[in-house]
Amino acid sequence: MMNRRKLLLGLGGTALLAGCMEGLPPEPPAFDDISYAARRDGAFTLPRTPIEDVPEWLRRQVVRFETDEVPGTIVIHADNGLLHLVLEDGFALRYGISVGREGLGWTGEAEIYRTARWPTWTPTESMIERDPSLERWADGQPGGLSNPLGARALYLRTIPTGIDEGIRIHGTPEWRSIGRRASSGCFRMLQHDVIDLYGRVGRGTRVVVV
Repeated sequence: MMNRRKLLLGLGGTALLAGCMEGLPPEPPAFDDISYAARRDGAFTLPRTPIEDVPEWLRRQVVRFETDEVPGTIVIHADNGLLHLVLEDGFALRYGISVGREGLGWTGEAEIYRTARWPTWTPTESMIERDPSLERWADGQPGGLSNPLGARALYLRTIPTGIDEGIRIHGTPEWRSIGRRASSGCFRMLQHDVIDLYGRVGRGTRVVVV
């Protein structure tokens, strides 16, 4: 039979091991990989995205991310072309994005107040002034594979004013623009990525752009 001394030593060792385990850093959360293959989505067949041609740092991935924002918040680093969905335990799900061209960038705090699948796109007056060929879509371009808003759109309104200033997080058929300053102020994502993000957030989600 185990004597009292050995039993106490054994219990002490178990407690020490448990204490060490409690000090271990949390494991990063696991997510299923995205397939960037062609796929049917509603009335449209989404083309394959050649993800192998997208730089690795712009592909969706879990990363360490220190922030005071609560899980579920979207944090966009416009200068780096990266969008983070804040997770628990100091992690984030990171996506590569395209941001506004020089002089067309936006920073601040907003919230998602509307979401849409294969949304209609309507160019603003300033867009039409810069590119008169867009006049044909003054009443709106129906959703579709060539639509600039892509497969999904998340519509933002600023938190201080509650005004929709035309800023969107949306998909794009121009996958080569990801990681570049290429938009008119919105935040573009790969089509498959924006579908993934769309399924994880909703109306009321806070968006911080720095």
